[in-house]
Amino acid sequence: MTKPNILIILADGMQAGTVDPGHPCITPNLDALADRGVRFRNAHTTCPTCSPARASLMTGLLPHNHGVLEVEHGRDKDQCVLRTEHPHFAQRLSAAGYRTGYFGKWHVERTQDVTQFGWQEGVVKGAEHVKSIGRGEQGPRTFELDESLTGYVEGPRGYKRILHWGVTDTPLDERYPGLTAADADHFLADCLGKSDPWCCCVSFSEPNEALVVGRETWDRYDPDAVSLPENFLDDLSDRPNLYQREQQIGRGISEDHWRAARACYFGRITELDGIVQRLTASVDAAGQLENTIVVFMADHGRYVGAHGFDAHNFGAFEEIYRIPLIVAGPGVAAGATCEAQVSISDMGATFCELGQADPIDVPDSQSFGSLLAQPETIPPDFETGYAEYHGTRFPLMQRILWQGPWKFVFNGFDFDELYNLQHDPHEMHNRVNDPELQPRVESMMTEIWRRVRETGDRAIHESHYFSMRLACIGPESVPAS
Repeated sequence: MTKPNILIILADGMQAGTVDPGHPCITPNLDALADRGVRFRNAHTTCPTCSPARASLMTGLLPHNHGVLEVEHGRDKDQCVLRTEHPHFAQRLSAAGYRTGYFGKWHVERTQDVTQFGWQEGVVKGAEHVKSIGRGEQGPRTFELDESLTGYVEGPRGYKRILHWGVTDTPLDERYPGLTAADADHFLADCLGKSDPWCCCVSFSEPNEALVVGRETWDRYDPDAVSLPENFLDDLSDRPNLYQREQQIGRGISEDHWRAARACYFGRITELDGIVQRLTASVDAAGQLENTIVVFMADHGRYVGAHGFDAHNFGAFEEIYRIPLIVAGPGVAAGATCEAQVSISDMGATFCELGQADPIDVPDSQSFGSLLAQPETIPPDFETGYAEYHGTRFPLMQRILWQGPWKFVFNGFDFDELYNLQHDPHEMHNRVNDPELQPRVESMMTEIWRRVRETGDRAIHESHYFSMRLACIGPESVPAS
């Protein structure tokens, strides 16, 4: 059996909804990819923060097991350190005969040396610099902004003024997305002329970070016509107090500012959409597209005004947990939608199965290779989703469970949350205190305790101490296996 090539295009901070049918974000190439593949409607990240999510992608482990609980460069060198005893999926693919290359944002651990983790070639953008393996560029020149089309976040007193959104005439090819694609082009050009299977990951900081977009793309959107999220004015009165405190940050930002920021955000996704076409076209021109699994995904989402928030660091809402995931290629159903609960941590196990490599065999994740051919047949293991959060700079604890239309959030810092996503897709009504739903709350908390025990999440499993009895039902509610 011929081993397929694997092309992974990894966005950063991209809402899954932006590639849903009917969304105003302009993504013709991603739509075309979905037309010949499977669109996963319920794909979630393990954690809505770059480093933990990307480490889960590489290892198949939940954050409490791979050790990267927060953004790694924001902690001291002995904190949030990636554990290396568990081989990454690229190491397994390399051992199975794949040529591997990684290009763009890494953000998994501090060395930026991807060769330690199975990537044989690469040009890596870290938190502070670009590290080249074999070849690479110096990085983009500083883009020039049109100051009449910029938005900044000011205050409170003592905080730096930061750029939120803006428009530039600097061409995309001279900014990081274009340079990252160019680095990948060189790798692919060499691979496509040879017979060995290859795996190439092209990773972006976009559409996250400061929302700067090229003028040509900006002109494709009318900011005045960009709608604000349905939950933009969510008062959060029945949600944790921290959410209400987070919402105060954006209280002084005008609706026009938010619309422009959303237009720039959509524009950055449209720019990535063009790069998808560029990368797949080169594979197609070489006659290898029919033997190439193409995956488009993101590490996590971003709010961009949802619930009055931005960024992706607080709140257990779908805008930051649900991620876009489209897979196309040999053996993959065409034009299909899959409702299975799949996780970013499941990706590595899936790549290993597709590449006939040694499997990732851990309780944290599993391959969903069978769903690619039969997306309508969902095994029981993919009817429930699970994620965790440990805070970002400001530590806190959450564990999240999806089960059918229900979503339960166990908060170790405030009261819990329960949403019915079918009837309340914008998560405006917390039903955790509804008397008739208490059996469901206890049942879902019991399932969280089961996941905690099976994956070795000791920090909260061994939490019988007096002041830590915060859950509605304790860890001993799970019967011994």
